[in-house]
Order: sequence, then C-alpha cells, then structure tokens
Amino acid sequence: MTLTALSTDSQTTIKRIIQSLDDKKAEDIRVLDVSGVSSITDYLVIATGTSNPHLKALRGAVEATLKEDKIPVVGADTAHDSGWLVVDAFDFMVHLFTPIMRETYRLDLLWKDGVELDIEQCK
Repeated sequence: MTLTALSTDSQTTIKRIIQSLDDKKAEDIRVLDVSGVSSITDYLVIATGTSNPHLKALRGAVEATLKEDKIPVVGADTAHDSGWLVVDAFDFMVHLFTPIMRETYRLDLLWKDGVELDIEQCK
C-alpha cells in the first residue's frame, strides 16, 4: 500500500514524520497501517536510532513535527535510557528503538497483520 491511499491530513503528517526521522538519520523506518487490527491506533511508525541520545533527538524531531501540525501528543515514554521511546499522537504511534531493543521486541513482527506502507516516495 502506498501513502496516497491515506487521507490528505494523515498522509501529510506521516510524510513529515518520516522526513523528520530521515533528516535525523533514523534507520530502517517502517510505517504499518494497523487500523484494521488495532483499536489503539491507526498507524505505527517504527524506526531505529544508534544510541539512547540519538533516540531522544529522534523523539524531539517527531514531537516538533506534531506540534507544527497542531497534533497533540497524547503520551510519551519518559523512561530514561530504556532503548525504546514511544510518542503517542492517537492516530499515530511512533516507536523508536536502539538496534538491540528492536530485535528483542520485534514490534514489526508483532503487528504482522498490519499493512506496510511504501515510504520511499516520501524521502
């Protein structure tokens, strides 16, 4: 599925989130449409950072993008140096992992029934 299948507002925000993560050198960015299998959120954005400080910089970029788009952050993980940070914007949940934590939790596989969106068109 491509991003063009989304509503204009959702499409714009997801593209901006992807771009902000890419600008900050996030790795292995994936977007899953989980609207058909989750009552919690519609989209998961998953990315890898190289270290805990990198994750914090990525989270800051995501939160700045959401603020610019006037999308409130419903919740954010405040655990320090856990290797996994989450930003919940209701329709979007952004999960940021260190490589070890991403491999440990394998969120990509947990939500394998979600539909992966093609993000290459956003870069």
